[in-house]
Amino acid sequence: MIGNWGRWGEQDQAGALNLVTPEVTRRAAGLVRSGRTLSLAQPLGPHTPSPGHRSGPLRFMNRDAGDYALGARAPGGFKFAEDTVQFSTHSGTHVDALSHAWSGEHLYNGHPDSSTRTTRGAQRCGAEHLTPVVTRGVLVDMVAVTGGPLPPRTPVDAADLERGIAEAGVAPEPGDAVLVRTGWWESHGTAADYFADEPGITAEAANWLAARDVALVGADNYAVERQTSEPGFPAHLVLLHQHGVPLIENLNLAVLARTLAEDARSTFLLLFAPLPLVGSTGSPVTPVAVL
Repeated sequence: MIGNWGRWGEQDQAGALNLVTPEVTRRAAGLVRSGRTLSLAQPLGPHTPSPGHRSGPLRFMNRDAGDYALGARAPGGFKFAEDTVQFSTHSGTHVDALSHAWSGEHLYNGHPDSSTRTTRGAQRCGAEHLTPVVTRGVLVDMVAVTGGPLPPRTPVDAADLERGIAEAGVAPEPGDAVLVRTGWWESHGTAADYFADEPGITAEAANWLAARDVALVGADNYAVERQTSEPGFPAHLVLLHQHGVPLIENLNLAVLARTLAEDARSTFLLLFAPLPLVGSTGSPVTPVAVL
């Protein structure tokens, strides 16, 4: 058996999100102290940067004040504005669905890659199968450990993940969401090289996380994993393809890190609820930390 294939049945399309049981959610609820909420998402709009192979976000106004200036009717004085947005589902802060990456001829859990086609989208493992969950978040703060944002191409291995958890006695447990702060968004968020040579987790770190049955992995960079001159995305294959662990990319973790550091904490309640976009390979998401 490959990774988690078959673990939750041959038809499973939710992957490691199955690990977030009611017991896991109740445990996470016990972490709430002040009730303060923090968005972990980057702003998304027409000025959000995109890599060269993806079109940038676009917005079109369907109705606005200009229409009324040109004589549009306003029954009873009522006016409204409305718009349409268009963007890649892998824009800004988003989660990779389990149909996003694979090797060979099968997606996660042995679903055929022929189920992913232009006209119908992802008929297996699409974003609609990304179950909303409330679980324990664990912050791995590499910026705090190293004294600043990680340089380009810096590997984050299993030992780094362990030392990046500041709270004594804390280690990833089944159903956890592990979020890695590299400092890349803070140092390169407006730079032309944001989408190149980023630091991130290695395949070894991905295997370490998978062995601990985490439900989600995220980071404050473009691909979660380290980019090098070597082709491919090995950590994507370990987590998404082999173990069914969704990846949250382009997080904003700076404020969360500062707030947790004030109490020497690394853990918090995390709300994860992506849009159920039928047949999509990813979805925008605003993860929310509750402290």
